[in-house]
Amino acid sequence: MAAPQIIWFRQDLRLRDQAALRAAAAAGPVIPVFVLDESRIIRQPGGASRWWLHHSLAALDESLRALGGRLLLLRGPAGDAIARLVAETGAGAVHATRHSEPWWPIIEAAIPRLHLHEGNSLVPTGLLRTKDGGRFRVFTPFWRALQGHGDPPLPCPAPARLDFAPMPAGEALASWNLLPTAPDWALGFDVWQPGETGAQASMADFLPRLPRYRDRRDFPSEEATSRLSPHLHFGEISAADAWHSAIGNDGAEPWLRQLAWRDFALENLEQFPKSASRPHRPEFDRMAWTDVSGGEGRALLKAWQRGRTGYPLVDAGMRQLWATGWMHNRVRMVAASVLTKHLMIDWREGERWFWDTLVDADLANNAMGWQWVMGSGVDSAPYYRIFAPIGQSGKFDAGAYIRQWVPELAGLHGDAVHGPFENGFNGYPPPVVDHGWARNRALAAYEALKDRA
Repeated sequence: MAAPQIIWFRQDLRLRDQAALRAAAAAGPVIPVFVLDESRIIRQPGGASRWWLHHSLAALDESLRALGGRLLLLRGPAGDAIARLVAETGAGAVHATRHSEPWWPIIEAAIPRLHLHEGNSLVPTGLLRTKDGGRFRVFTPFWRALQGHGDPPLPCPAPARLDFAPMPAGEALASWNLLPTAPDWALGFDVWQPGETGAQASMADFLPRLPRYRDRRDFPSEEATSRLSPHLHFGEISAADAWHSAIGNDGAEPWLRQLAWRDFALENLEQFPKSASRPHRPEFDRMAWTDVSGGEGRALLKAWQRGRTGYPLVDAGMRQLWATGWMHNRVRMVAASVLTKHLMIDWREGERWFWDTLVDADLANNAMGWQWVMGSGVDSAPYYRIFAPIGQSGKFDAGAYIRQWVPELAGLHGDAVHGPFENGFNGYPPPVVDHGWARNRALAAYEALKDRA
């Protein structure tokens, strides 16, 4: 009999278009395994991601049980756990999808007979090169190179049958305590269906709206975006599968371009593995950020986190984030700009908050988004681009969105809902800082950085 083949699931929690699973199944009976690694080497998932992970693992286990097997759950340092499993089962190989987070190569070095397969991105990270052979740091030429490379391979269907090898008992998912309990702040997360079935349903639900994506994706009051980001992060649908689902539909290119941004974020992360903690442009290390250890600075940070800044669009977004684990992308940009440029609070405070509260918290995308808004990324908005939250709210017709998430303002009609408001308006606060004053302060801080360069 062929030796057992371990399929090590990480952020690729699916059976469809799963190259590692296909390779393992072709070589022998499989042992599907997921390891909860809580070692210091890994940046631990935030609360919202832990909630999603629980349900996604349960869904994957259910799919495997329908084929006659199950998902083995192990806990501990992943490299050691997989190496022990190889020794215990006599596995001939370990198959896994390649990922770009900086901790994986260290962990993978401890695993014998490991075979890495592509499938986390549209093209293998690092494959596309500039004309001089370097790696891309600007998106537009990266996008052109991706288009020139051609479509990703067609997705392969999920296996109709699998042979499973005997495996140890493993741990119970409930024992991992991934779900919140006191308080259970995730009660509003029922808008999501984690797992591969949910991912395919979300993709199918989005396709009729795809023609509207180009012109309406920036309007938070409308359902014009795909909401696929958490499914893509956990690998419940592959980027290639999403690409081929959309291609050929009217208006597909702007959305495919957003899938390419995901690949570009992985390019950034591999070149700058400390993207979540260090600005790509070192001059931003000298920025004079607001002290948030106490006093007014701490109060400003709390006001932003709780959706009490006095800027209705920002507050609606922060409350949507807390209630559902997700925020509309246009609102994310405005909220990030307000934190870093109106309140002059270190972008890393926002990155950490999003990491804990987003169900789609992704190291590459989250870090790139914050550095893009801040102006410290290699291909980012210029620092002097400072979003006017009231102007953005009106431009993108966010009235219905605000009324939904900021009920204190639900009775306001027309442009009045965008703000600003007098102190004590139905319990809603005035802006914590004046936009014009804050803009001038932020620009002066940037000029000071250039003066000290």
